[in-house]
Amino acid sequence: MQPTNGQTLRTLLAVRVSTVGQGIDGDSPEAQIEQGERYAPLHNMRIVMTLQYLESASKEQQPMQEVINYCKRHKGEIDVVLIKSIDRFTRAGSTVYDQLKAQLEPLGVTLVDMYGIISTQKVNTLEHLGQEYKWSVYSPTRKTELLEAERAKDEVRDILSRMIGSEIRYTQLGYWSRGARFGYKTEKIETVNGKRAILVPDGDKADIIRMMFEERAAAVLNDHEIAEKMNDMGFETPIKIVRDKRDRTRIVSRTGGKKITAKLLRTYVKQTIYAGVNTEKWTGGVPVKCKFDGLVSMELFNKANRGKVTLRNNPDDMDHPIVEYAKKDERFVKKNHQNPDYPYKKVVTCPHCRRPLLGSASRGRLGKYYAAYHCSNHGHHFRVRKDEFEGTIDTFIKTVTMRPERVEELMQAVMTVYEQRQGQKVKAEELVDKRRSELEAEIKVIVDKMKLISSETAIKYLEEDLLKLEREISNLDNQKQQEAAKDTVDVPTMLTYVKYFMEHIKELLVDHCNPIKKAQYFGVLFDEVATYEEIKAGTAEIEKIPGVNELFKLANSKEVSLVRARGLEPPRPCEH
Repeated sequence: MQPTNGQTLRTLLAVRVSTVGQGIDGDSPEAQIEQGERYAPLHNMRIVMTLQYLESASKEQQPMQEVINYCKRHKGEIDVVLIKSIDRFTRAGSTVYDQLKAQLEPLGVTLVDMYGIISTQKVNTLEHLGQEYKWSVYSPTRKTELLEAERAKDEVRDILSRMIGSEIRYTQLGYWSRGARFGYKTEKIETVNGKRAILVPDGDKADIIRMMFEERAAAVLNDHEIAEKMNDMGFETPIKIVRDKRDRTRIVSRTGGKKITAKLLRTYVKQTIYAGVNTEKWTGGVPVKCKFDGLVSMELFNKANRGKVTLRNNPDDMDHPIVEYAKKDERFVKKNHQNPDYPYKKVVTCPHCRRPLLGSASRGRLGKYYAAYHCSNHGHHFRVRKDEFEGTIDTFIKTVTMRPERVEELMQAVMTVYEQRQGQKVKAEELVDKRRSELEAEIKVIVDKMKLISSETAIKYLEEDLLKLEREISNLDNQKQQEAAKDTVDVPTMLTYVKYFMEHIKELLVDHCNPIKKAQYFGVLFDEVATYEEIKAGTAEIEKIPGVNELFKLANSKEVSLVRARGLEPPRPCEH
Protein backbone atom coordinates (compact mmCIF):
# COMPACT_ATOMS: atom_id res chain seq x y z
CA MET A 1 0.00 0.00 0.00
CA GLN A 2 1.06 3.56 -0.64
CA PRO A 3 1.79 5.80 2.36
CA THR A 4 -0.83 8.35 3.24
CA ASN A 5 -0.52 11.87 1.88
CA GLY A 6 2.20 13.88 3.57
CA GLN A 7 4.58 10.96 4.01
CA THR A 8 7.74 10.76 1.93
CA LEU A 9 7.75 7.90 -0.55
CA ARG A 10 10.66 5.49 -0.26
CA THR A 11 12.06 5.36 -3.77
CA LEU A 12 14.29 2.98 -5.71
CA LEU A 13 15.98 4.76 -8.60
CA ALA A 14 16.51 2.32 -11.53
CA VAL A 15 19.11 3.40 -14.09
CA ARG A 16 19.83 1.56 -17.35
CA VAL A 17 21.85 2.25 -20.49
CA SER A 18 22.01 0.00 -23.54
CA THR A 19 25.76 -0.23 -24.15
CA VAL A 20 29.06 -0.02 -22.34
CA GLY A 21 29.88 2.93 -24.58
CA GLN A 22 26.87 4.86 -23.27
CA GLY A 23 27.75 3.98 -19.71
CA ILE A 24 31.47 4.74 -19.87
CA ASP A 25 31.99 7.30 -22.62
CA GLY A 26 28.71 9.21 -22.40
CA ASP A 27 28.25 9.07 -18.61
CA SER A 28 24.59 8.30 -19.15
CA PRO A 29 24.09 6.57 -15.73
CA GLU A 30 25.43 9.62 -13.92
CA ALA A 31 23.14 11.87 -15.95
CA GLN A 32 20.11 9.73 -15.07
CA ILE A 33 21.08 9.67 -11.38
CA GLU A 34 21.49 13.44 -11.34
CA GLN A 35 18.11 13.88 -13.04
CA GLY A 36 16.48 11.48 -10.55
CA GLU A 37 17.98 13.25 -7.55
CA ARG A 38 16.49 16.55 -8.77
CA TYR A 39 13.11 14.96 -9.59
CA ALA A 40 12.57 13.05 -6.30
CA PRO A 41 12.39 15.94 -3.76
CA LEU A 42 9.95 17.83 -5.98
CA HIS A 43 7.53 14.88 -5.92
CA ASN A 44 7.71 13.91 -2.26
CA MET A 45 10.19 11.06 -2.88
CA ARG A 46 13.32 10.00 -1.01
CA ILE A 47 15.80 7.82 -2.90
CA VAL A 48 16.84 4.95 -0.62
CA MET A 49 18.49 2.75 -3.26
CA THR A 50 19.96 3.18 -6.73
CA LEU A 51 20.48 0.25 -9.09
CA GLN A 52 22.44 0.61 -12.32
CA TYR A 53 22.50 -1.68 -15.37
CA LEU A 54 24.57 -1.47 -18.54
CA GLU A 55 22.64 -3.92 -20.68
CA SER A 56 20.20 -3.86 -23.57
CA ALA A 57 16.50 -4.01 -22.57
CA SER A 58 15.54 -5.61 -25.89
CA LYS A 59 16.84 -9.04 -24.81
CA GLU A 60 14.71 -11.89 -23.57
CA GLN A 61 16.25 -11.65 -20.10
CA GLN A 62 15.22 -8.20 -18.93
CA PRO A 63 17.67 -6.29 -16.70
CA MET A 64 14.78 -4.56 -14.87
CA GLN A 65 13.66 -7.96 -13.60
CA GLU A 66 16.50 -7.56 -11.09
CA VAL A 67 14.83 -4.36 -9.83
CA ILE A 68 11.56 -6.22 -9.31
CA ASN A 69 13.39 -9.07 -7.56
CA TYR A 70 15.00 -6.53 -5.23
CA CYS A 71 11.56 -5.17 -4.36
CA LYS A 72 10.38 -8.71 -3.63
CA ARG A 73 13.32 -9.36 -1.32
CA HIS A 74 12.68 -6.06 0.48
CA LYS A 75 8.91 -6.13 0.49
CA GLY A 76 7.44 -3.22 2.42
CA GLU A 77 10.64 -1.17 2.18
CA ILE A 78 10.05 0.35 -1.30
CA ASP A 79 7.06 2.47 -2.31
CA VAL A 80 8.11 3.72 -5.77
CA VAL A 81 10.38 2.55 -8.58
CA LEU A 82 11.56 5.68 -10.38
CA ILE A 83 12.81 5.48 -13.98
CA LYS A 84 13.82 8.13 -16.47
CA SER A 85 11.44 6.93 -19.20
CA ILE A 86 9.64 3.81 -20.37
CA ASP A 87 12.38 2.99 -22.90
CA ARG A 88 14.83 2.86 -19.96
CA PHE A 89 12.52 0.32 -18.29
CA THR A 90 12.21 -1.95 -21.34
CA ARG A 91 12.50 -1.93 -25.13
CA ALA A 92 10.87 -5.32 -25.61
CA GLY A 93 7.40 -4.01 -26.36
CA SER A 94 4.06 -3.58 -24.63
CA THR A 95 3.62 -7.23 -23.61
CA VAL A 96 6.87 -7.39 -21.66
CA TYR A 97 6.25 -3.93 -20.20
CA ASP A 98 2.86 -5.05 -18.95
CA GLN A 99 4.30 -8.22 -17.44
CA LEU A 100 7.06 -6.38 -15.61
CA LYS A 101 4.77 -3.66 -14.26
CA ALA A 102 2.16 -6.23 -13.16
CA GLN A 103 4.73 -7.83 -10.83
CA LEU A 104 5.05 -4.56 -8.88
CA GLU A 105 1.35 -4.13 -8.08
CA PRO A 106 1.04 -7.04 -5.57
CA LEU A 107 4.09 -5.62 -3.77
CA GLY A 108 2.40 -2.26 -3.31
CA VAL A 109 5.07 -0.60 -5.45
CA THR A 110 4.24 2.08 -8.02
CA LEU A 111 6.20 2.61 -11.24
CA VAL A 112 6.88 6.31 -12.00
CA ASP A 113 8.75 7.91 -14.91
CA MET A 114 10.29 11.36 -14.92
CA TYR A 115 8.58 12.31 -18.19
CA GLY A 116 5.08 11.93 -16.72
CA ILE A 117 3.81 9.28 -19.14
CA ILE A 118 2.97 6.85 -16.33
CA SER A 119 0.23 8.15 -14.03
CA THR A 120 -0.42 6.94 -10.49
CA GLN A 121 -4.06 7.96 -10.80
CA LYS A 122 -6.68 5.17 -10.73
CA VAL A 123 -10.24 5.57 -12.08
CA ASN A 124 -13.23 3.50 -10.83
CA THR A 125 -16.04 3.41 -13.38
CA LEU A 126 -18.56 2.43 -10.62
CA GLU A 127 -17.45 5.02 -8.11
CA HIS A 128 -20.71 7.02 -8.51
CA LEU A 129 -22.62 3.90 -7.38
CA GLY A 130 -20.33 3.27 -4.43
CA GLN A 131 -19.12 -0.06 -5.86
CA GLU A 132 -15.68 -1.30 -6.92
CA TYR A 133 -14.55 -4.37 -8.81
CA LYS A 134 -11.16 -5.42 -10.10
CA TRP A 135 -12.29 -4.84 -13.68
CA SER A 136 -13.88 -1.44 -12.90
CA VAL A 137 -10.58 0.11 -11.75
CA TYR A 138 -8.13 1.11 -14.45
CA SER A 139 -5.30 3.54 -15.24
CA PRO A 140 -6.29 6.28 -17.72
CA THR A 141 -2.70 6.37 -19.05
CA ARG A 142 -2.45 2.62 -19.69
CA LYS A 143 -2.97 2.92 -23.46
CA THR A 144 -0.42 5.71 -23.66
CA GLU A 145 2.09 3.62 -21.69
CA LEU A 146 1.62 0.61 -23.96
CA LEU A 147 1.98 2.78 -27.06
CA GLU A 148 5.18 4.27 -25.65
CA ALA A 149 6.52 0.76 -24.92
CA GLU A 150 5.80 -0.28 -28.51
CA ARG A 151 7.39 2.91 -29.80
CA ALA A 152 10.54 2.10 -27.80
CA LYS A 153 10.63 -1.37 -29.38
CA ASP A 154 10.17 0.08 -32.87
CA GLU A 155 12.93 2.57 -32.18
CA VAL A 156 15.36 -0.28 -31.42
CA ARG A 157 14.52 -1.92 -34.72
CA ASP A 158 14.90 1.34 -36.63
CA ILE A 159 18.23 2.21 -34.98
CA LEU A 160 19.70 -1.24 -35.51
CA SER A 161 18.40 -1.43 -39.08
CA ARG A 162 20.07 1.86 -39.96
CA MET A 163 23.32 1.13 -38.15
CA ILE A 164 23.80 -2.58 -38.97
CA GLY A 165 22.34 -2.15 -42.46
CA SER A 166 24.85 0.58 -43.21
CA GLU A 167 27.74 -1.55 -41.92
CA ILE A 168 26.61 -4.53 -44.00
CA ARG A 169 26.35 -2.38 -47.14
CA TYR A 170 29.85 -0.94 -46.74
CA THR A 171 31.24 -4.39 -45.92
CA GLN A 172 29.82 -5.68 -49.20
CA LEU A 173 31.52 -2.76 -50.96
CA GLY A 174 34.89 -3.90 -49.60
CA TYR A 175 35.34 -1.73 -46.50
CA TRP A 176 35.85 -3.02 -42.93
CA SER A 177 33.27 -2.65 -40.15
CA ARG A 178 34.61 -4.87 -37.36
CA GLY A 179 37.55 -4.98 -34.99
CA ALA A 180 40.95 -5.29 -36.66
CA ARG A 181 42.48 -8.77 -37.03
CA PHE A 182 45.97 -9.48 -35.70
CA GLY A 183 48.50 -7.95 -38.07
CA TYR A 184 46.15 -5.12 -39.06
CA LYS A 185 44.95 -1.88 -37.55
CA THR A 186 41.87 0.13 -38.48
CA GLU A 187 42.23 3.43 -40.30
CA LYS A 188 39.58 5.77 -41.65
CA ILE A 189 40.10 7.33 -45.06
CA GLU A 190 38.14 9.61 -47.35
CA THR A 191 36.47 7.65 -50.16
CA VAL A 192 33.77 8.13 -52.77
CA ASN A 193 31.44 6.62 -50.15
CA GLY A 194 32.44 9.14 -47.49
CA LYS A 195 34.82 8.53 -44.61
CA ARG A 196 35.14 4.75 -44.35
CA ALA A 197 37.24 2.30 -42.35
CA ILE A 198 39.85 0.01 -43.91
CA LEU A 199 42.59 -2.25 -42.55
CA VAL A 200 46.28 -1.32 -42.87
CA PRO A 201 49.43 -3.24 -41.82
CA ASP A 202 50.21 -2.95 -38.12
CA GLY A 203 54.01 -2.73 -38.04
CA ASP A 204 55.78 -5.73 -36.50
CA LYS A 205 52.53 -7.67 -36.14
CA ALA A 206 52.10 -7.57 -39.91
CA ASP A 207 55.65 -8.90 -40.34
CA ILE A 208 54.83 -11.83 -38.03
CA ILE A 209 51.80 -12.77 -40.15
CA ARG A 210 53.79 -12.48 -43.38
CA MET A 211 56.49 -14.70 -41.90
CA MET A 212 53.85 -17.28 -40.95
CA PHE A 213 52.61 -17.52 -44.55
CA GLU A 214 56.13 -17.57 -46.01
CA GLU A 215 57.34 -20.33 -43.68
CA ARG A 216 54.27 -22.48 -44.24
CA ALA A 217 54.54 -22.04 -48.01
CA ALA A 218 58.22 -23.04 -47.90
CA ALA A 219 57.24 -26.26 -46.01
CA VAL A 220 60.65 -26.47 -44.33
CA LEU A 221 59.39 -26.06 -40.76
CA ASN A 222 56.35 -27.83 -39.33
CA ASP A 223 53.45 -25.90 -37.80
CA HIS A 224 54.76 -26.33 -34.26
CA GLU A 225 58.16 -24.87 -35.20
CA ILE A 226 56.54 -21.96 -37.07
CA ALA A 227 54.36 -21.24 -34.02
CA GLU A 228 57.42 -21.15 -31.77
CA LYS A 229 59.13 -18.76 -34.17
CA MET A 230 56.07 -16.47 -34.17
CA ASN A 231 56.04 -16.47 -30.36
CA ASP A 232 59.72 -15.53 -30.26
CA MET A 233 58.90 -12.59 -32.52
CA GLY A 234 56.30 -11.34 -30.00
CA PHE A 235 53.01 -12.90 -31.08
CA GLU A 236 50.18 -12.63 -28.54
CA THR A 237 46.47 -13.09 -29.15
CA PRO A 238 44.45 -9.85 -28.83
CA ILE A 239 43.34 -9.04 -25.27
CA LYS A 240 39.57 -8.91 -24.74
CA ILE A 241 37.81 -7.54 -21.67
CA VAL A 242 35.06 -9.67 -20.11
CA ARG A 243 32.45 -7.67 -18.17
CA ASP A 244 29.89 -8.75 -15.61
CA LYS A 245 26.60 -9.79 -17.25
CA ARG A 246 24.59 -7.61 -14.90
CA ASP A 247 26.93 -4.78 -13.98
CA ARG A 248 28.64 -3.94 -17.24
CA THR A 249 30.84 -1.35 -15.52
CA ARG A 250 32.62 -4.14 -13.63
CA ILE A 251 35.45 -5.96 -15.40
CA VAL A 252 35.41 -9.65 -14.50
CA SER A 253 38.50 -10.82 -16.36
CA ARG A 254 40.67 -10.36 -19.40
CA THR A 255 41.16 -13.01 -22.06
CA GLY A 256 43.81 -13.29 -24.73
CA GLY A 257 47.46 -12.35 -24.48
CA LYS A 258 48.36 -16.00 -25.18
CA LYS A 259 51.01 -17.53 -27.40
CA ILE A 260 50.06 -19.15 -30.68
CA THR A 261 49.89 -22.93 -31.04
CA ALA A 262 50.11 -25.15 -34.11
CA LYS A 263 46.34 -25.62 -34.02
CA LEU A 264 45.64 -21.89 -33.77
CA LEU A 265 48.19 -21.25 -36.53
CA ARG A 266 46.17 -23.42 -38.92
CA THR A 267 43.13 -21.29 -38.08
CA TYR A 268 44.99 -18.03 -38.79
CA VAL A 269 46.48 -19.20 -42.08
CA LYS A 270 43.02 -19.97 -43.51
CA GLN A 271 41.70 -16.42 -42.95
CA THR A 272 41.23 -14.96 -46.42
CA ILE A 273 41.29 -11.40 -45.08
CA TYR A 274 45.11 -11.66 -44.99
CA ALA A 275 45.00 -11.90 -48.80
CA GLY A 276 42.62 -8.93 -49.05
CA VAL A 277 39.45 -11.01 -49.51
CA ASN A 278 36.52 -10.82 -47.08
CA THR A 279 34.35 -13.93 -46.69
CA GLU A 280 32.44 -13.12 -43.50
CA LYS A 281 28.69 -13.45 -42.85
CA TRP A 282 27.88 -9.90 -43.95
CA THR A 283 29.09 -10.56 -47.49
CA GLY A 284 26.21 -13.01 -47.89
CA GLY A 285 28.45 -15.96 -48.65
CA VAL A 286 30.00 -14.12 -51.61
CA PRO A 287 33.76 -13.37 -51.36
CA VAL A 288 34.44 -9.64 -51.69
CA LYS A 289 37.69 -8.03 -52.81
CA CYS A 290 38.58 -5.50 -50.11
CA LYS A 291 39.29 -1.83 -50.74
CA PHE A 292 42.70 -2.37 -49.14
CA ASP A 293 45.66 -4.61 -49.91
CA GLY A 294 46.18 -7.85 -48.02
CA LEU A 295 49.32 -8.66 -46.08
CA VAL A 296 50.14 -11.45 -48.55
CA SER A 297 49.42 -12.19 -52.20
CA MET A 298 46.85 -14.74 -53.34
CA GLU A 299 49.66 -16.92 -54.67
CA LEU A 300 51.43 -17.01 -51.29
CA PHE A 301 48.11 -17.58 -49.51
CA ASN A 302 47.39 -20.61 -51.70
CA LYS A 303 50.85 -22.08 -51.20
CA ALA A 304 50.58 -21.69 -47.42
CA ASN A 305 47.16 -23.38 -47.31
CA ARG A 306 48.35 -26.32 -49.44
CA GLY A 307 45.07 -26.89 -51.23
CA LYS A 308 42.75 -26.67 -48.23
CA VAL A 309 41.72 -23.13 -49.22
CA THR A 310 42.37 -21.70 -52.68
CA LEU A 311 41.88 -18.10 -53.83
CA ARG A 312 41.78 -16.97 -57.45
CA ASN A 313 40.55 -13.95 -59.34
CA ASN A 314 37.19 -14.13 -61.06
CA PRO A 315 37.64 -13.04 -64.70
CA ASP A 316 33.94 -12.21 -64.93
CA ASP A 317 33.80 -10.11 -61.75
CA MET A 318 37.06 -8.74 -60.34
CA ASP A 319 35.28 -7.45 -57.21
CA HIS A 320 34.28 -10.97 -56.19
CA PRO A 321 37.18 -13.47 -56.22
CA ILE A 322 36.60 -17.23 -56.14
CA VAL A 323 37.26 -19.16 -52.93
CA GLU A 324 37.48 -22.94 -53.11
CA TYR A 325 37.64 -25.28 -50.10
CA ALA A 326 38.97 -28.83 -50.30
CA LYS A 327 36.40 -31.57 -49.92
CA LYS A 328 36.32 -33.51 -46.69
CA ASP A 329 37.64 -36.71 -48.24
CA GLU A 330 40.54 -34.83 -49.85
CA ARG A 331 41.49 -33.30 -46.50
CA PHE A 332 41.28 -36.75 -44.93
CA VAL A 333 43.65 -38.23 -47.51
CA LYS A 334 46.22 -35.53 -46.83
CA LYS A 335 46.16 -36.29 -43.10
CA ASN A 336 47.11 -39.97 -43.54
CA HIS A 337 50.47 -40.89 -42.01
CA GLN A 338 53.29 -41.76 -44.39
CA ASN A 339 54.03 -45.45 -44.54
CA PRO A 340 57.50 -46.55 -45.75
CA ASP A 341 55.97 -49.86 -46.88
CA TYR A 342 53.80 -47.97 -49.39
CA PRO A 343 55.75 -44.76 -50.15
CA TYR A 344 54.04 -44.03 -53.50
CA LYS A 345 50.45 -44.03 -52.21
CA LYS A 346 50.23 -40.24 -52.29
CA VAL A 347 52.51 -39.71 -55.26
CA VAL A 348 50.63 -41.72 -57.92
CA THR A 349 46.88 -41.58 -58.59
CA CYS A 350 44.17 -43.97 -59.74
CA PRO A 351 43.71 -44.12 -63.56
CA HIS A 352 39.89 -44.16 -63.15
CA CYS A 353 39.19 -41.32 -60.70
CA ARG A 354 42.63 -39.65 -60.27
CA ARG A 355 42.38 -40.00 -56.49
CA PRO A 356 45.60 -40.75 -54.55
CA LEU A 357 46.20 -44.49 -54.37
CA LEU A 358 46.12 -46.30 -51.03
CA GLY A 359 48.41 -49.09 -49.92
CA SER A 360 47.66 -52.15 -47.80
CA ALA A 361 48.02 -55.91 -47.59
CA SER A 362 45.02 -58.21 -47.91
CA ARG A 363 44.87 -61.68 -46.43
CA GLY A 364 44.39 -64.63 -48.79
CA ARG A 365 42.55 -67.90 -48.23
CA LEU A 366 45.69 -69.63 -46.96
CA GLY A 367 46.45 -66.84 -44.49
CA LYS A 368 49.17 -65.22 -46.61
CA TYR A 369 49.18 -61.44 -46.98
CA TYR A 370 49.43 -59.81 -50.42
CA ALA A 371 50.72 -56.22 -50.49
CA ALA A 372 49.27 -53.93 -53.15
CA TYR A 373 48.44 -50.37 -54.14
CA HIS A 374 44.73 -49.89 -54.70
CA CYS A 375 41.76 -47.55 -55.07
CA SER A 376 38.33 -48.67 -53.91
CA ASN A 377 34.96 -47.56 -52.56
CA HIS A 378 34.49 -45.08 -55.41
CA GLY A 379 32.34 -47.16 -57.77
CA HIS A 380 35.27 -49.00 -59.34
CA HIS A 381 38.09 -51.33 -58.37
CA PHE A 382 41.79 -50.87 -59.10
CA ARG A 383 44.56 -52.96 -57.53
CA VAL A 384 48.20 -53.64 -58.50
CA ARG A 385 50.65 -55.85 -56.62
CA LYS A 386 53.27 -53.86 -54.77
CA ASP A 387 56.28 -55.50 -56.49
CA GLU A 388 54.76 -54.98 -59.94
CA PHE A 389 53.81 -51.36 -59.09
CA GLU A 390 57.23 -50.34 -57.78
CA GLY A 391 58.94 -52.22 -60.61
CA THR A 392 57.01 -50.07 -63.08
CA ILE A 393 58.15 -46.95 -61.22
CA ASP A 394 61.82 -48.04 -61.33
CA THR A 395 61.57 -48.82 -65.05
CA PHE A 396 60.15 -45.37 -65.71
CA ILE A 397 62.85 -43.65 -63.62
CA LYS A 398 65.58 -45.19 -65.76
CA THR A 399 64.26 -43.23 -68.74
CA VAL A 400 64.66 -39.88 -66.94
CA THR A 401 67.76 -37.68 -66.97
CA MET A 402 68.46 -34.09 -66.00
CA ARG A 403 68.56 -31.51 -68.79
CA PRO A 404 72.21 -30.38 -68.78
CA GLU A 405 71.36 -26.89 -69.97
CA ARG A 406 69.03 -26.42 -66.99
CA VAL A 407 71.52 -27.31 -64.24
CA GLU A 408 72.98 -23.82 -64.05
CA GLU A 409 69.50 -22.29 -63.96
CA LEU A 410 68.66 -24.58 -61.08
CA MET A 411 71.82 -23.52 -59.24
CA GLN A 412 70.81 -19.88 -59.60
CA ALA A 413 67.28 -20.68 -58.40
CA VAL A 414 68.70 -22.43 -55.33
CA MET A 415 70.85 -19.39 -54.53
CA THR A 416 67.86 -17.08 -54.94
CA VAL A 417 65.80 -19.15 -52.53
CA TYR A 418 68.72 -19.29 -50.07
CA GLU A 419 69.13 -15.50 -50.16
CA GLN A 420 65.40 -15.03 -49.61
CA ARG A 421 65.54 -17.34 -46.59
CA GLN A 422 68.50 -15.42 -45.20
CA GLY A 423 66.59 -12.15 -45.62
CA GLN A 424 63.64 -13.61 -43.73
CA LYS A 425 65.97 -14.78 -40.99
CA VAL A 426 67.52 -11.32 -40.58
CA LYS A 427 64.07 -9.78 -40.35
CA ALA A 428 63.02 -12.34 -37.73
CA GLU A 429 66.16 -11.61 -35.71
CA GLU A 430 65.36 -7.90 -35.79
CA LEU A 431 61.88 -8.56 -34.42
CA VAL A 432 63.31 -10.78 -31.68
CA ASP A 433 65.81 -8.06 -30.72
CA LYS A 434 63.02 -5.50 -30.67
CA ARG A 435 60.91 -7.78 -28.45
CA ARG A 436 63.88 -8.15 -26.08
CA SER A 437 64.24 -4.37 -25.86
CA GLU A 438 60.52 -4.07 -25.05
CA LEU A 439 60.86 -6.63 -22.26
CA GLU A 440 63.88 -4.81 -20.83
CA ALA A 441 61.88 -1.57 -20.84
CA GLU A 442 59.05 -3.31 -18.95
CA ILE A 443 61.56 -4.58 -16.38
CA LYS A 444 62.88 -1.06 -15.86
CA VAL A 445 59.33 0.25 -15.29
CA ILE A 446 58.64 -2.49 -12.72
CA VAL A 447 61.92 -1.79 -10.89
CA ASP A 448 61.04 1.92 -10.72
CA LYS A 449 57.62 1.05 -9.28
CA MET A 450 59.17 -1.20 -6.64
CA LYS A 451 61.27 1.72 -5.41
CA LEU A 452 58.11 3.73 -4.69
CA ILE A 453 55.90 0.98 -3.23
CA SER A 454 56.00 -0.13 0.41
CA SER A 455 53.19 -2.71 0.33
CA GLU A 456 54.60 -6.23 0.66
CA THR A 457 51.70 -7.70 -1.34
CA ALA A 458 52.22 -5.28 -4.23
CA ILE A 459 55.97 -5.93 -4.21
CA LYS A 460 55.32 -9.69 -4.28
CA TYR A 461 53.18 -9.41 -7.41
CA LEU A 462 55.70 -7.10 -9.07
CA GLU A 463 58.48 -9.57 -8.33
CA GLU A 464 56.46 -12.33 -9.99
CA ASP A 465 56.02 -10.14 -13.08
CA LEU A 466 59.73 -9.39 -13.02
CA LEU A 467 60.69 -13.07 -12.91
CA LYS A 468 58.28 -13.81 -15.76
CA LEU A 469 59.87 -11.13 -17.96
CA GLU A 470 63.38 -12.34 -17.10
CA ARG A 471 62.43 -15.90 -18.08
CA GLU A 472 61.06 -14.67 -21.39
CA ILE A 473 64.29 -12.76 -22.10
CA SER A 474 66.29 -15.88 -21.23
CA ASN A 475 64.17 -17.95 -23.63
CA LEU A 476 64.74 -15.42 -26.40
CA ASP A 477 68.51 -15.51 -25.82
CA ASN A 478 68.56 -19.31 -25.85
CA GLN A 479 66.49 -19.41 -29.02
CA LYS A 480 68.82 -16.92 -30.69
CA GLN A 481 71.87 -19.01 -29.75
CA GLN A 482 70.24 -22.15 -31.12
CA GLU A 483 69.38 -20.42 -34.39
CA ALA A 484 72.94 -19.11 -34.67
CA ALA A 485 74.28 -22.63 -34.12
CA LYS A 486 72.06 -23.94 -36.90
CA ASP A 487 73.35 -21.37 -39.36
CA THR A 488 76.37 -23.40 -40.47
CA VAL A 489 75.42 -23.77 -44.13
CA ASP A 490 78.44 -23.96 -46.41
CA VAL A 491 76.99 -22.49 -49.60
CA PRO A 492 79.61 -23.88 -52.02
CA THR A 493 79.24 -27.36 -50.51
CA MET A 494 75.46 -27.11 -50.71
CA LEU A 495 75.61 -26.16 -54.40
CA THR A 496 78.05 -28.99 -55.06
CA TYR A 497 75.62 -31.48 -53.55
CA VAL A 498 72.73 -30.05 -55.56
CA LYS A 499 74.67 -30.21 -58.82
CA TYR A 500 75.95 -33.73 -58.17
CA PHE A 501 72.55 -35.19 -57.37
CA MET A 502 70.87 -33.45 -60.29
CA GLU A 503 73.46 -34.94 -62.61
CA HIS A 504 73.04 -38.35 -60.90
CA ILE A 505 69.27 -38.21 -60.41
CA LYS A 506 68.88 -42.00 -60.27
CA GLU A 507 70.79 -42.11 -56.98
CA LEU A 508 67.92 -40.17 -55.46
CA LEU A 509 65.06 -41.87 -57.25
CA VAL A 510 66.26 -45.49 -57.12
CA ASP A 511 69.11 -45.95 -54.65
CA HIS A 512 67.98 -43.60 -51.86
CA CYS A 513 67.90 -45.40 -48.50
CA ASN A 514 64.71 -43.66 -47.34
CA PRO A 515 61.65 -44.90 -49.32
CA ILE A 516 59.54 -41.90 -48.27
CA LYS A 517 62.15 -39.44 -49.52
CA LYS A 518 62.60 -41.47 -52.69
CA ALA A 519 58.88 -41.25 -53.42
CA GLN A 520 58.85 -37.51 -52.68
CA TYR A 521 61.72 -36.91 -55.10
CA PHE A 522 59.87 -38.98 -57.69
CA GLY A 523 56.90 -36.63 -57.31
CA VAL A 524 59.16 -33.69 -58.20
CA LEU A 525 59.42 -35.09 -61.74
CA PHE A 526 55.83 -34.04 -62.46
CA ASP A 527 53.96 -30.75 -62.50
CA GLU A 528 50.70 -32.70 -62.39
CA VAL A 529 50.25 -35.89 -60.38
CA ALA A 530 50.40 -38.77 -62.84
CA THR A 531 48.20 -41.86 -62.83
CA TYR A 532 49.66 -45.36 -62.72
CA GLU A 533 48.52 -46.14 -66.29
CA GLU A 534 50.18 -42.96 -67.60
CA ILE A 535 53.49 -43.93 -65.99
CA LYS A 536 53.16 -47.51 -67.24
CA ALA A 537 52.39 -46.33 -70.78
CA GLY A 538 55.26 -43.86 -70.65
CA THR A 539 57.81 -46.62 -70.28
CA ALA A 540 56.94 -47.97 -73.73
CA GLU A 541 55.19 -45.06 -75.46
CA ILE A 542 57.10 -41.84 -74.92
CA GLU A 543 54.37 -39.60 -76.35
CA LYS A 544 51.93 -40.72 -73.63
CA ILE A 545 54.12 -39.63 -70.71
CA PRO A 546 52.27 -37.11 -68.50
CA GLY A 547 53.41 -33.56 -67.64
CA VAL A 548 57.08 -34.10 -66.89
CA ASN A 549 58.78 -31.16 -65.21
CA GLU A 550 60.82 -29.28 -67.79
CA LEU A 551 63.95 -29.56 -65.65
CA PHE A 552 64.15 -33.18 -66.83
CA LYS A 553 64.09 -35.05 -70.12
CA LEU A 554 63.63 -38.70 -71.12
CA ALA A 555 66.66 -40.66 -72.16
CA ASN A 556 66.80 -41.42 -75.92
CA SER A 557 63.54 -39.60 -76.57
CA LYS A 558 62.31 -36.79 -78.77
CA GLU A 559 61.30 -33.46 -77.29
CA VAL A 560 57.78 -33.49 -75.91
CA SER A 561 55.41 -30.68 -74.94
CA LEU A 562 56.28 -29.90 -71.33
CA VAL A 563 54.66 -27.70 -68.71
CA ARG A 564 55.99 -24.93 -66.52
CA ALA A 565 58.64 -25.91 -63.95
CA ARG A 566 57.98 -25.76 -60.27
CA GLY A 567 60.36 -25.29 -57.35
CA LEU A 568 62.82 -28.02 -56.43
CA GLU A 569 64.28 -28.18 -52.94
CA PRO A 570 67.96 -29.15 -52.65
CA PRO A 571 68.14 -32.86 -51.80
CA ARG A 572 70.23 -34.30 -49.01
CA PRO A 573 72.39 -37.40 -49.41
CA CYS A 574 71.67 -40.59 -47.47
CA GLU A 575 73.66 -41.13 -44.32
CA HIS A 576 74.85 -44.72 -44.08
